[in-house]
Amino acid sequence: MLEKAIILAGCAVGAGLALIAGIGPGIGEGYAVGKACEAIGRQPECKGDVTSTMLLGCAIAETTGIYGFVTGLLLIFVAPGIFMGLL
Repeated sequence: MLEKAIILAGCAVGAGLALIAGIGPGIGEGYAVGKACEAIGRQPECKGDVTSTMLLGCAIAETTGIYGFVTGLLLIFVAPGIFMGLL
């Protein structure tokens, strides 16, 4: 019984830590958009280049949050069943 409690606690803690990964992309994307707005304000003629580069960077940064989210879901719903089967 204690082994199952330890497994569930470890999965819950791991899922919580994995879901913290969503904070980083939010901060990074906000910073990138702010800097892109500053660049467009200084040189309006380069709006297309700055916008396309910013969107590509935001898309790549968002994958970090998605990976953390998927890892958290796996730790909540899949991992306990797998580890309980090993007992």
